[in-house]
This record gives sequence, structure tokens and C-alpha cells, in this order.
Amino acid sequence: MSALFALATSLLWGLADFGGGLLTRRTPALTVVVVSQIIAVTVLGAIVVATGGWSEAGPQLWFAAAAGVVGPAAMLCFYRALALGPMGVVSPLGALGGVIVPLGVALVLGERPGLLQVSGVVVAVAGVVLASGPQTGGAPVQRQTLLLTLVAALGFGSVMALIAEASHTLTGLFLALFVQRVCNVAVGGGALLVSVRRGNPGLPEGGMGVVRASLPSLAFVGLADVAANGTYNLAAHHGPVTVAAVLASLYPVVTALAARGLLGERLRVVQATGAGLALVGTLLLATG
Repeated sequence: MSALFALATSLLWGLADFGGGLLTRRTPALTVVVVSQIIAVTVLGAIVVATGGWSEAGPQLWFAAAAGVVGPAAMLCFYRALALGPMGVVSPLGALGGVIVPLGVALVLGERPGLLQVSGVVVAVAGVVLASGPQTGGAPVQRQTLLLTLVAALGFGSVMALIAEASHTLTGLFLALFVQRVCNVAVGGGALLVSVRRGNPGLPEGGMGVVRASLPSLAFVGLADVAANGTYNLAAHHGPVTVAAVLASLYPVVTALAARGLLGERLRVVQATGAGLALVGTLLLATG
């Protein structure tokens, strides 16, 4: 069950990233984040009320709140690093952080994967990095770009580690995800306000009409991201975190394959190799 939940996480995150990437071609990235998360907050709020999730409130919600603050901050650093480039360096390093932090936490807490699982981890992590399209050669990476990328990577991994501790029951998970998303909206909304005050556009060309027309896509991105956090929490509680973290971090493979299938983008040789390695690593982890 842990492997299935973790693979579902990869699928959902990969599709959410793909959808978000398409939306940001026409709409400012911060606006995409804020609007999609507002939709997620609305849906989660209704679910919490319907399931009586408020009864699960407790100290563990601080983990959810922390994840809600760290997540947007990490994403902002990641977007800034992508803007400074090169993307072929920033993307795989960002994906790697989602593996390293939860793995490190699990090992510190006493998890000891078997030899087959360790092999699967190594192969799958290599697949994740290669599927993200690493860039070799070219100009050296600026120190600021590298620093922003490392901060983003640590942030992504921290969110995974935090959300795994935010709840241990299903109704409590709905409440934890609601709290996380409220914090997402608060941090993202503040960043959007600062950005607009600095003269950056808050709306796409065409104004609110474009945003309204994009609401179904924005809802999909926000809800897929929420669902991915939920399935990762379940994966971490139904099996070893060392396995869940690696399988959940295969989302760059999903994004690359979605771009290939829906947009006709051709995979680079390194990406295709990464996808193959990720599949082999998945099989090793599943059988280990």
C-alpha cells in the first residue's frame, strides 16, 4: 500500500507541475499559485466541516502550518533560480531535495532499508535527476542561483517530512491539509502583493477574463497538489519513509512524459534514460 500511495503522489505532483507549467505561460506564476490554492482551501474547508475534522485539532497541526509556510517560500526560490538559470542544473537539484531530506529524517529515526531497497533508492534517485534533464558543460552556475536552488531543494524535502508528521488519522489529515493551504495562501498572497507593488503584473494580458476561463485548470492544479500531499502522508504511514520518499519523488518523470504525450515534446536522451532508471528503481523498491 505504501508503494501505491507514493506512486499516486508522483502521478499527482507530476500532473500538477505539468498543468501549472502550462498556466504560467499566460498567467503570472504567483497568481497561479494563489488562485489554485484558494480553490483548494475552499474545497478542503467544506470537507473538514463535513467530516468533523476540527475535532482532530492538536499540536501536530504546527507541522502542517510549517509546511504551509516553507512550501511557497521554497517555490519562490525555485522560480527565481529558474529565472537566473540554467534550468538544466536547477531542475534536477530541486527534485533531488525532495528525496534527500525525508530519507535523512527516516534514517535518523532508525529506518534501515534492506540491500535491495538501497539499490532501488540509488537507481531511482539517479533516474529522478536524469529525468529532470541535467545540463553539463556551458557557463558556470552563479553562486546566487546555486544558493537559491539549494534553499528550494531543502524546502521541498522539508515539506514532505513535515506533512508526514502532520496527522495520523484520515479526518485529521483533511484538517492538516486545510491548515497547510491556508498558510500557502497567506504566504503566496503576501508575495503577490509585494510583487505587484514593485510594478510586476498580477494579472495576465486580458485581465480577469483569462483567469476566470482558466478556473477549471487552476482547480485541477490546486486539488492535485493537495491530493499528492495527502497520499504522501498515507504512504509514509503505511510503510518505510525511505521507500515512500523516493517513489513520491518520481514526479519529474510524469511531467516529462505528459509533455511528450500531450504537447509532443521530444525527450532528450538523458531524460529517457532517467525514466528507464526510475522504472527499474521502482521495481527494486517494490520487490524489496
